Amino acid sequence: MTSSAAHKILGPLAGLTIAMVGVPADSTAPAAPVPEPAPQVAAAPAAPDAPEARAGSTSDAPGPAPARAAADGVVRQSAAVGEGAQEAVLDYWTPQRMASAVPRSLMLQDVVGALPLSLPIPVEEGSTPQAASANSTGERWTSGGAIVKRTGKVYLTLDGADFTCSAAVVNSRNKDTVITAAHCLKDGKGSWAKNWIFVPGYDDGKEPYGRYSAREMLVAPEWSKNADDSYDFGMAVLNTGSGGAHVADRTGSLPIGFSERVASRVYSFGYPSSGSFKGRHLYYCSGATARDQKGTEGAGMRCTMTQGSSGGPWLKDFATSTGTGTVTSVVSFKYANDSRTQYGPRLGDDAKRLYNAAQGL
Repeated sequence: MTSSAAHKILGPLAGLTIAMVGVPADSTAPAAPVPEPAPQVAAAPAAPDAPEARAGSTSDAPGPAPARAAADGVVRQSAAVGEGAQEAVLDYWTPQRMASAVPRSLMLQDVVGALPLSLPIPVEEGSTPQAASANSTGERWTSGGAIVKRTGKVYLTLDGADFTCSAAVVNSRNKDTVITAAHCLKDGKGSWAKNWIFVPGYDDGKEPYGRYSAREMLVAPEWSKNADDSYDFGMAVLNTGSGGAHVADRTGSLPIGFSERVASRVYSFGYPSSGSFKGRHLYYCSGATARDQKGTEGAGMRCTMTQGSSGGPWLKDFATSTGTGTVTSVVSFKYANDSRTQYGPRLGDDAKRLYNAAQGL
């Protein structure tokens, strides 16, 4: 279902930076959560299966091939295929370009008028390890665990501009699959991203597990054709990193669940990069979710994280002691009149088809 609100990409406005996907306004806490049905969870496989046959042919020449719409309802775009293309993408991201990339996000605008710019002020510098909160609206994650390795920062180019997003490594046969927001892969009915890389465990310029270029990007037809916000999820299949290592062999991976509803309580992770957030560290929110009543099939939670966190994972059954949980959604958008509620799409059968196609590549 397409949101009835108009789509709007946030960017610099008269030199001002506006918060992630919306603008600040007082809002009430989400309604009482609705219990979700038992999800289908993709567990980590014991050994890789033979990959499915790839449609079309590939080339070592740099530049994306035309997008392909598979019979199973998956829209797929080849990215950095071939050694030359991979090196070109990795070399593109110099320290200067990474520093100047701006966060990518979406805003759904159901209120037209002046947009206030005041923001909650997070603690960015000097954070010390502290116990994770079950009801956080946006704090730096300092509790360590697997989530630190399996979540990462994304850099991409779209229509000539450089952006940042977030993503997470999920269990897959190919050990190369990450989940993110569809708008971090393709501009709705518009262009596909280029120069797409994933940096797991990113922290203040450090890249402890290397960087990985995308070789395939996948979104749902409903996103590609209609920019339907209920389908703002996507998968990127990565090239191997230095020494031929698969990303999951370096970082491990998160299980992913598929259900008709987003989990009733989640932890959300990402790299917010606008307003008072600088995109240097991993942040999180946690708490109850409630179904979106304004037009999408997703759910919302209280969270002040801003642009740049888009594509970061929402996890159910999250264990703060180990940093593990099951992916149930991703950071997607905020409404213009409510900057304090973050929304994510449900991962149902359409997401499962996308996931199965990705892990077979």
